[in-house]
Amino acid sequence: MSKITIPDAPRRNSRAATPAEPRSVSTRFDLRGGSLRSEKITDQHWQRLAIVYVRQSTQQQVLEHRESTARQYALVDRAAALGWSPTAVVVIDEDQGCSGSSAEGRHGFQRLLSEVSSDRVGLILGLEMSRLARSCKDWYALLELCSIYRTLLADADGLYDPSQYNDRLLLGLKGTMSEAELHVLKGRLQQGMWNKAERGEVLNHAPIGYVRTIAGDFVIDPDEQVQSVVRLIFEQFTRRGSVNGLLQWLVQHDVKVPVRPHAGPNRGQLEWRRPNRVTLLNLLHHPIYAGAYRWGHRCVDPRKKIPGRPTTGRTFHSHEECRVLIHERFPAYISWEEFEKNQQKMADNSTLVKTRSAPRHGPSVLAGLVMCGRCGHRMLVGYTNTATLKTLRYSCLRDAIDYGADACQSLSGATLESFVVERLLQAVPPRRWS
Repeated sequence: MSKITIPDAPRRNSRAATPAEPRSVSTRFDLRGGSLRSEKITDQHWQRLAIVYVRQSTQQQVLEHRESTARQYALVDRAAALGWSPTAVVVIDEDQGCSGSSAEGRHGFQRLLSEVSSDRVGLILGLEMSRLARSCKDWYALLELCSIYRTLLADADGLYDPSQYNDRLLLGLKGTMSEAELHVLKGRLQQGMWNKAERGEVLNHAPIGYVRTIAGDFVIDPDEQVQSVVRLIFEQFTRRGSVNGLLQWLVQHDVKVPVRPHAGPNRGQLEWRRPNRVTLLNLLHHPIYAGAYRWGHRCVDPRKKIPGRPTTGRTFHSHEECRVLIHERFPAYISWEEFEKNQQKMADNSTLVKTRSAPRHGPSVLAGLVMCGRCGHRMLVGYTNTATLKTLRYSCLRDAIDYGADACQSLSGATLESFVVERLLQAVPPRRWS
């Protein structure tokens, strides 16, 4: 059988037929740079900047994962291949060592948003989209800005235009997957820590009276003087019956508290410091002195967290509400029965949790504004309300409350406020109506 060849149909308004050439819908030859570029890129994009965003989540990754960092910086060459001149390529690497879970604290990402909203960016390049954000809230905020100002996004897989539905859908899936990946990683790490904590093996800094061994466990401090001071603190609390009484007794008898710093040049070395209320409260509330291990007593309440302050929003639970509580895990200074008696005694002494009243009212106009000229602490407001006498005084009692020292100074509130009000009226005279 002979072979029949059917000729190609003639092309309308075209040159003579030539062999078929490979064509791409998404790319074409760029005469400006001599390289293949996407048809999504227009002259409007070239007239603006190309930003390369570089980020690593932790300082350890910055130091150890240098190949990943080098790949991110190499995106400058890709921007040049896409048609941007070297002078129009800007690298933002201010977020090295910052997590992408939130835009808070990421000054580089905030700068990127500012540049996009100023209509100065034509292209944003990242190694993958998770480098830009691992939070859908931050990710969609960036996509919305890029869609409004016609800014393109590019990663190792392709080039995207957020103003186009298909590209926006794909970018949304990438952002969701990045956030889900972070959730999975956190879940694995958290579950591993919980499993280790349930065995009583997650240990932080050794509290007063204990030291960490080479094996990583806690044992009683071998210094006998340290042991005697810790036992003395518990004995005197039993006798005095209150933290304030204990603090006053330690100050009067010049008893110092043994501390081994956790950081600094004297790390691990024994130091003797004057007692204070916070240290004594931490010592009396810690169940390790009764030989118990606890974990999960500090949680973060997002409703109480203040933006920009990562240590806020913490809630503390009693040892009975902890997720992990293991008795007889460590060598003890006191028995568990004595520890529970101390907790009940401190709870009975405290009235803060028993009353829920509105903030106090009073005639003071300078409450919270007066600072002590000697020590620099904020002075407290005190009222004396009797049947025949009503007075106001400002007192500096912070050292007396925290360290059991003498009161710093106090002065009459009425005299001070009359002086301040007089000077205020002189500086800002009342307006006279004609």
